[in-house]
Amino acid sequence: MRTRRFPILAAILLSVFLVSACGPAAAPAPTAAPTSAPPTAAPTAEPTARPAPENPQLILATTTSTQDSGLLDVLVPLFEEETGYTVQVIAVGTGQALQMGQEGNADVLLVHAPASEKTFMADGFGTDRFLVMHNDFIIVGPAADPAGINGGAVAVDALTKIYESGSPFISRGDKSGTHSKELALWKAAGLDPATEKPAWYSESGQGMGATLTIASEKAAYTITDRATYLATKENLDLELLVE
Repeated sequence: MRTRRFPILAAILLSVFLVSACGPAAAPAPTAAPTSAPPTAAPTAEPTARPAPENPQLILATTTSTQDSGLLDVLVPLFEEETGYTVQVIAVGTGQALQMGQEGNADVLLVHAPASEKTFMADGFGTDRFLVMHNDFIIVGPAADPAGINGGAVAVDALTKIYESGSPFISRGDKSGTHSKELALWKAAGLDPATEKPAWYSESGQGMGATLTIASEKAAYTITDRATYLATKENLDLELLVE
């Protein structure tokens, strides 16, 4: 177990961008030689070698939504190349990722539950917190749309229709940021299927990609982040219905 306290992953992503934007200073233009002396070539600037990290192993705890979106497949190799670190990615729900950071089992976190993040920082478990990217939540479901929510603009209204129609709904049920958002929306609607456990409401207990697959197989509705849906929709029989 690591004993030092750990920054939120935004520091990593910012490092990728900042390091990528930096480089050795350009060599000065050569000055014209006097006519009485033969011309000499300008010296070539030697690139400055980047010192190797003292501890090159870095553990990144992130959400399954970020992993399933394919974003890390692009960013992690760039970061490793630029910095010399080796990143071990552990994809879990936001709640688990925050717990890993709190216990000292992860160096950096990339999560999406602002209220929980602020508590994490206030309790002294992190050193830096940055906002680094944007994603949003959508409701997807079968093209037949038995609850009639297609084109709606208010998530609470859509969930109310799903509840009243008893249409199949798959919850992640894993204390992730997406699950927390879902529960908040049910609460705003004055409904609580997670406690009532009607037959039409199921919990996958899995990440976003797996939950989307289950919803597709069961012709059910679910709440997802847009990035994961876009990255996997070719393999799903689910339509974007409410955004």
